[in-house]
Amino acid sequence: MTSTAEEKAATEADVDVYEDGREESANERADRQWSELIQEVRVAQTGVQIMFGFLLTVVFTPRFGTLSGADKNIYLITVVLGAAATGALIGPVAFHRVVSGRRMKPRAVTWASRLTVTGLCLLLATLVSALLLILRVATHNHVVPWIVAGIVAWYLLCWFVLPFWASHRHGSEREA
Repeated sequence: MTSTAEEKAATEADVDVYEDGREESANERADRQWSELIQEVRVAQTGVQIMFGFLLTVVFTPRFGTLSGADKNIYLITVVLGAAATGALIGPVAFHRVVSGRRMKPRAVTWASRLTVTGLCLLLATLVSALLLILRVATHNHVVPWIVAGIVAWYLLCWFVLPFWASHRHGSEREA
């Protein structure tokens, strides 16, 4: 047997067939999952960074001084949530940099995934808090909490309920 045939036989022995029908080694699977995760994080990261940048400038506007104490508190909570969301969503990149080359990719994927979910939860809280502040300042209307509650329900449905439902309902089906 040539060295190429030996390498191929060794590689084939390391390949697993997963429930989703993919034939890949554990390392190939971790590489794919990492790439997919980073693509997902890029979408959320961009949004949270832009929003956080805008939040940081609000305190320097003339209108900020006229806000009520409650609105200033909501603003401060929103900024802290935005900072936490930014940290959690940038976390996977830092995590990868620190553990890169240490043969920890499957564990890195797990931890990066946890950071991403945490970041999405913090992003949801940041968006809700920012929306509450904006609607309170813009309308001074007693229905603002109801509007915000409706948006929270929408975010939860889109970001968590539908994916969990689809995963539970169709999790065992193969992709076409």
